Amino acid sequence: MHFVDEAEIYIKAGDGGDGCVSFRREKYVPKGGPDGGDGGNGGDVVIEADPNLSTLLDLLSKNKYFADNGENGKPQKKDGAYGNDVVIKVPPGTIVKDTDLGLTLKDLSEPGASIVAARHGKGGKGNVHFASSINQTPREYEEGRPGQSRNLLLELKLIAEVGLIGKPNAGKSTLLSHISAAHPRIASYPFTTLQPQLGVVDTADLRRFVVADLPGLISGAHEGKGLGDEFLKHVERTKVLVHVVDMAPPDNSCPAEAYEQIRDELSLYSEELGKRPEVIAGNKMDLPQSQEGTKKFTEKTGKTPIPISAVTGTGLRKLIGEILKELDRT
Repeated sequence: MHFVDEAEIYIKAGDGGDGCVSFRREKYVPKGGPDGGDGGNGGDVVIEADPNLSTLLDLLSKNKYFADNGENGKPQKKDGAYGNDVVIKVPPGTIVKDTDLGLTLKDLSEPGASIVAARHGKGGKGNVHFASSINQTPREYEEGRPGQSRNLLLELKLIAEVGLIGKPNAGKSTLLSHISAAHPRIASYPFTTLQPQLGVVDTADLRRFVVADLPGLISGAHEGKGLGDEFLKHVERTKVLVHVVDMAPPDNSCPAEAYEQIRDELSLYSEELGKRPEVIAGNKMDLPQSQEGTKKFTEKTGKTPIPISAVTGTGLRKLIGEILKELDRT
């Protein structure tokens, strides 16, 4: 399924029906009193978080939504029927924004959360309400009020407790495939992860947490370079970051410098994100040159990574244990 994390839509709630002007027509009552009913309310436009959805793709093909109008009032004091609501289903984690007002209306972070994004127009009163001792045959009535309309931006931020970050080809996708049942694309070229991938990790002590494999970040990602700018926002929801560092890069680049570049991108994007709890995974320890790379990394950064091999599975149990410890602290 194609991943879409932004969609612009137009919504319009239903207009209220007009009130009715009517008079009773009864046998032997040639001049009956007013009996015009009220107009019905229009329908609302509701946006609801559906746990069965993971993308905003459907909103690209249909981007205008109209709720039904209320019916006009009827004779014999019968009110018009209410208009039907329109319910737009979106994935949990969708933020609803009014683009005209520049306001965030609601963050639908929980499954089942909803918002009435456009409220119905109220039905008008029929002439029965305007009768008085001095106006026994009123022809006044109220028109129905228009329903609210909005231009919305829906922005999806994935909900995952743990985010895998790192340079392209650091081994994040391979790691995700080994610690969960996820099956991300894996290849030996940059930006294999073109869209976020989610995996659920079940631990030996029956605990469970959700991990998001995010596209590799490069210098300038916070300014829109590479793919990182599009997905840095997904990191914001995570509680713990797992920074995957290639300790044996094929181009003989410095692992410590790669680590610091990513840290800089996080801080430049968001000061709070730069302070997010972190676990460092020193990957590709199955390769001989990784030992020297790890030593230099620790000397330069003052931090000791957890040695792992996403390919062989070495060190993954310890890594998961450290992730759980950090989750317990948050």
